[in-house]
Amino acid sequence: MYKLLKSVTCTSPVKIIIVVIPLAFSINSITLKNLMDMFSLYFVIFHLASLATACDRCVHQAKVAFFSDDQALKSGACGYGSVAVGLNDGRLAAAAPAVYNRGVGCGACFQMRCTNGSICSKDGTVVLLSDKNVDNGTDFVVSTKAFSSMAKKGKERDIFKLGVLPVLYKRVPCDYAKNKNLSVRVQEISQKPNYLAISFLYQGGQTEIVALDAAQVGSPNWNFMSRNYGAVWDTSRVPAGPLQLRFVVTSGFDGKWYWAKNVLPADWKIGAIYDSGLQINDTAKQDCSPCDYDTWK
Repeated sequence: MYKLLKSVTCTSPVKIIIVVIPLAFSINSITLKNLMDMFSLYFVIFHLASLATACDRCVHQAKVAFFSDDQALKSGACGYGSVAVGLNDGRLAAAAPAVYNRGVGCGACFQMRCTNGSICSKDGTVVLLSDKNVDNGTDFVVSTKAFSSMAKKGKERDIFKLGVLPVLYKRVPCDYAKNKNLSVRVQEISQKPNYLAISFLYQGGQTEIVALDAAQVGSPNWNFMSRNYGAVWDTSRVPAGPLQLRFVVTSGFDGKWYWAKNVLPADWKIGAIYDSGLQINDTAKQDCSPCDYDTWK
């Protein structure tokens, strides 16, 4: 429907996406629905621009602590609730606000390893971002399973004695290709039939979802959804009947549309998880040279 003409990378870490109104629309023929579709597109553009921060695929230094009680993960700022403890085999992380990025970073995967060669393994572990860390003393707080996974075999006790670890980390693609499709969870705050809140689980690749629309299956009338908090999107204009979803993920240097043609049944249930039938394996590219080519030493 719309064409992304070109991307311009500025000297500051901001990406500007240049678009034009589709040629199929003349100024006199633009309807209210056209305007809403265009508004949704511009919403995407501004989100894409806001995501162009310091390159998260570069190797960064940080300090990491661990949760003394992993039950805290169930109340994480991403909104995954009790489902969180089962994500990524329990290797979860709360990240500093810059990485959490107002919830856009929720579901991202990061390879992390501590730097003490006598007790830390070479490969470290991969954590999934499920919460925001507001402790100014550390950059990440991770689950006990993630923390111990950074240790060499037999050195788990030693790593816990340190409490806070200096680490290296970088963003990596999440890989669910073998056993999980992108899934939609209906949040507990939903109030059928007038209010729907959902979150996405098992989002593969190295991407962010930056726009989301919902419509009744078979209908061309799409209603945009907004990010409420964390990974949670909502709308008070819930279409009747079974629902289809379309959404934009960051892919390459621009965005890519996905269409889940029949996701939520007409009798969708609060707390239920529904398979979208889609797998996302895209990678959002950033102008990060030369660190794009960095490898663990």
